[in-house]
Amino acid sequence: MKTPIYQIDAFTDRVFGGNPAAVMPLESWPADTTLQAIALENNLSETAFLVRLPSGADADFHIRWFTPAVEVPLCGHATLASAWVVFNRLGWERDQVTFLSRSGPLGVRKNGDWLVLDFPNLAFEERPTPPLIHQALEGAPDRAFHVPNDTNDMVVLDSESAVRDARPDMAALRELGNQGLIITARGDDCDFVSRYFAPGAGIDEDPVTGSIHSVLVPYWADVLGKSVLEARQLSARGGLLRCELKGDRVDIAGQAAFYMEGSVHLP
Repeated sequence: MKTPIYQIDAFTDRVFGGNPAAVMPLESWPADTTLQAIALENNLSETAFLVRLPSGADADFHIRWFTPAVEVPLCGHATLASAWVVFNRLGWERDQVTFLSRSGPLGVRKNGDWLVLDFPNLAFEERPTPPLIHQALEGAPDRAFHVPNDTNDMVVLDSESAVRDARPDMAALRELGNQGLIITARGDDCDFVSRYFAPGAGIDEDPVTGSIHSVLVPYWADVLGKSVLEARQLSARGGLLRCELKGDRVDIAGQAAFYMEGSVHLP
């Protein structure tokens, strides 16, 4: 059976920047083991799978995201990539699409050549920094934040350069038994910067991670006293995000660049 596949670079306006995601529209859901095997074969940080929902449903597509190792509850860059595919390859005539996910309905709308994700505002809890984070990250502060929704932890560093220069011990982070670690600081030429390490999900460092901005935006909106924020993720590929806190929702906007399309031959 031939199944279409697209690869899109998200949160960038150029190929080879941002975060690459595979997007696969399906007629129906195969076994989860097949989805996981495809994601492992693709070997990207995320593969998004879409199934069209019936007319009259509360959303347009059901979406699921898999890393090479696990299914995740929320993913920003692969949702942005999926919206690009819907708008540009699937004959979609509207300027908005809604995906049904494990984290609820997620809307994406066009705004010029930007795509705006409508994501949840995720709760987080302050707590003492776990010893394994101190072991993994030189200069980690004594207080950290835990995100129950996706089991991430977050630490706030003193400067953009501290975020850029961080070299965490992945073996120690893997022992945390959670999804990953967000590190963040005020930005030099933007409101805040971040990096994301997710060895618990099979990804040492994710190039640009839309979903962590469901935590970063409410945190920095409170610290900086503003609701509209510009952010950069400081991975080697890099990414730019324009964000806005809207009560219990977060707008996360980015661009996307088309890289590849083809077909997967499934048994």
